[in-house]
Amino acid sequence: MIVPNLLVIDDDSAFRNVVCEGLSRRGFEVEQACDGQEALDAIHSKQFHLALVDVHMPRVTGLELLSLLPETPHRPACVLMSAQLDEAIRREAERMKAYRVLSKPIRLAVLCDVVLSALTEVYDWRPGL
Repeated sequence: MIVPNLLVIDDDSAFRNVVCEGLSRRGFEVEQACDGQEALDAIHSKQFHLALVDVHMPRVTGLELLSLLPETPHRPACVLMSAQLDEAIRREAERMKAYRVLSKPIRLAVLCDVVLSALTEVYDWRPGL
């Protein structure tokens, strides 16, 4: 059985740790990055199926990260998250083919549902297969 690799990218270490712990307990391989630059480095060295990306981060923002990811079969599906969402961010995320845009705070159960639906829709992955 293939275990999806997830990358959680957020400059808030407490949020990042809670999300990583919750997803790990659900059987996913999870790595984390504290900003977009660290995420780019990770994505260039390893394949990830899904990236959970905060919009507002130092060095490289979430939207900048999406614009820098090449349109290749290895580009991870991206879920953008922000406590300060507006229509401009939503439109830009849609233009860059983000899988979903979520408003923080996000309940872990909701985030897990989005992760599962993204993996199912993008990779036809089903838990337990």
